Amino acid sequence: MNESQPVTSTGVVLRQMTLADVPAVMEIERATFPRDAWSEGMLRGELADQPRTRHYVVAVLDGEIVGYAGLAAAGDQGDIQTIAVLERHRGTGIGGRMLRELLQEAERRQVDKVFLEVRADNPRARAVYTHFGFKEIGVRRGYYEDGTDAIMMMRKLNG
Repeated sequence: MNESQPVTSTGVVLRQMTLADVPAVMEIERATFPRDAWSEGMLRGELADQPRTRHYVVAVLDGEIVGYAGLAAAGDQGDIQTIAVLERHRGTGIGGRMLRELLQEAERRQVDKVFLEVRADNPRARAVYTHFGFKEIGVRRGYYEDGTDAIMMMRKLNG
C-alpha cells in the first residue's frame, strides 16, 4: 500500500499505521482483546520492523481510527498478526477490507501461504476467514490466556 494513495470506499480510508497511531490502536486493542491484549511495547516493536517484515494498516473513518490490522511476512510465509475493529463498526466490511489489503501485501511480498490463529469461540471471525479462502489446519489447545483454544488456519496464495 502506498501511503500517498489510500484505499477508500464508503468513507473509510486504509493507510499505513504509524507510531502516532499507537494510543488510538491500543484503545481498540484493549477493548477488543481485554484478556489477551498486546502491550504498547509489543505494538511499537512490530512497527519498528515495518516495512522490512511487517505491514500494519489502520482504518480511518471521519478522522477516527476504527480498526487496525497487521501482517508479518518473511520468506514465502506470512502471518496475519491481528485484526480488530471497534465494536460499533463490526459487520460493516471494514475488517474484510483490511484483510484483503494484508493478503494483497502478502502477494506483493511473494508469500505462498498465509497463516493465522483465531479463537475457537469466535464463529463470526472464523466465518470471515473461511469466506476469504482460509482453511482450518489444526488446533492450539489452551492458546489464549483464558484457556480457549486457537483454530489455526491457512490460505495458499496464487501469485
